Amino acid sequence: MKVTFLGAAHEVTGSCTLLEACGKRILIDCGMEQGADIYENCEIPVAPEEIDAICLTHAHIDHSGKIPFLVAHGYDAPIYATEATRMLSNIMLRDSAHIQEAEAEWRNRKAKRSGAEPFVPLYVTKDVEKTLQMFNDCRYGKDVEIFEGISIRFTDDGHLLGSSNILFTIEEAGEKRTILFSGDIGNNSKPLIKDPQQAPEADYAVIESTYGDRLHPENPDYVGQLSAILERTFKRGGTVVIPAFAVGRTQELLYHLRVIKEKGLVHSLPDFPVYVDSPLAVEATNIYSSEVEEYYDEDAKALINKGINPIQLPDIRFSITADESKAINTNLEPKVIISASGMCEAGRIRHHLKHNLWRPECTVVFVGYQSPGTLGGKLHDGAEDITLFNEAITVQAEIATIDGCSSHADRNMLLDWLRPVKPGRVFVNHGEDEVTVAFAKTIEEELGCTASAPFSGEVYDLVTGECIDRAPVVPVIRKTAVASGKDSHPAKSEGGIRAKSIYQKLVAAGHRLMQVIEHNQGGSNKELERFADEINQLCDKYDR
Repeated sequence: MKVTFLGAAHEVTGSCTLLEACGKRILIDCGMEQGADIYENCEIPVAPEEIDAICLTHAHIDHSGKIPFLVAHGYDAPIYATEATRMLSNIMLRDSAHIQEAEAEWRNRKAKRSGAEPFVPLYVTKDVEKTLQMFNDCRYGKDVEIFEGISIRFTDDGHLLGSSNILFTIEEAGEKRTILFSGDIGNNSKPLIKDPQQAPEADYAVIESTYGDRLHPENPDYVGQLSAILERTFKRGGTVVIPAFAVGRTQELLYHLRVIKEKGLVHSLPDFPVYVDSPLAVEATNIYSSEVEEYYDEDAKALINKGINPIQLPDIRFSITADESKAINTNLEPKVIISASGMCEAGRIRHHLKHNLWRPECTVVFVGYQSPGTLGGKLHDGAEDITLFNEAITVQAEIATIDGCSSHADRNMLLDWLRPVKPGRVFVNHGEDEVTVAFAKTIEEELGCTASAPFSGEVYDLVTGECIDRAPVVPVIRKTAVASGKDSHPAKSEGGIRAKSIYQKLVAAGHRLMQVIEHNQGGSNKELERFADEINQLCDKYDR
């Protein structure tokens, strides 16, 4: 029995680990990498059709996003997850396929003109539809034998609706071992869902470390912070714009806004309208409003027992179509706009920023981590001028942040989660390069057990606990691989790195162009014809 670390090794996204035991091969998560790539990940060492099962901790794309790719290339076995994870995967994987299909359409128009090879997306909608048929629902706290000698148990991790850690109990050749995969561990005292439940004991633990070097504020007052922002903004006659992730964060905001309205905490405009402008967020909100009470915390269940929907509030308006989205900014009435994406890099939020950033009476509220270099990061860090849709915009709106909104556990919460597991050895993943190493050291100092941060391609024997194989560590940017005990490998040339970065910037611009095109669906024929001519002129200039 052995475990091979593949994705989210010294990186935050792209979770993927291979477990081999009893003649079976099992993947724990298979996610997409999102954001900057630090190290080149090893490929899954077996063909998709040779994988016997996938166990999915939760629906976020950095954990689930490449499963349909495996299905498209021959995977045809069960996917074990909670019911809520299956429900959220339904909308999130379909959305991912839609984005890839749109990118392929855009790239292939250029390829056809230039004679280049056609671009093939990772997967398309039909692959997602096949994937969804493979899900097997699992309940929390129930042991399920998936193969002879291998059983699994899901425990609530408090990170997202249906999120879980997964315990594997393995008996092979007279040896018995248990290994616990943390998935993403949630923050405490978040609305709607439960706090992370006590995890079971295990011989080995694989733990995430997203916030392994940071602490959240103690007892953050989300409602108090948000109501104060709304009050002062509405007194100025302005609009509150909130970039928010469509699944999870948007629903938490609706919960807080319902409390604010119920308690009358905003005096200047008690009946303020709330717009949710994201088709994915609307679908997710419908799931959160359906029969999912078993995943809710006691406060949310008490509301449901009283006939109160925890995320339903007066004057809420959902926008699906592009025309509905555009109409939000046609009047200047004070309002709340919740829209994706959470870091302002794509989606409808960029249009709302264009219409409101220059207005000093308005406020943009950040409710989650803003990665450096993203538009959200620039605004969060005090940018005075930005460019949106080739238009220079002076930032005059108030920029505010609500503290403690992360859905990830902080350093002390991670330690508290790990302590009752009593593992003999811990593997740290799903964290920034330096954080994984630092948190492994913290675990050794605080809990007295062996801990390390494996790189992609490291293989461990679960009987002996020893590393039995390593792949070369290949940095995408200049790094020193001292943590693995190996010599550092030469980084790619700075010129090559910059060229890749610039090309990725161009690809991102293409994504944005497709989103702008979709946003203009339903516009006047004259405007659309002029837009098409401008795009074609630009393509003719660079199609060489």
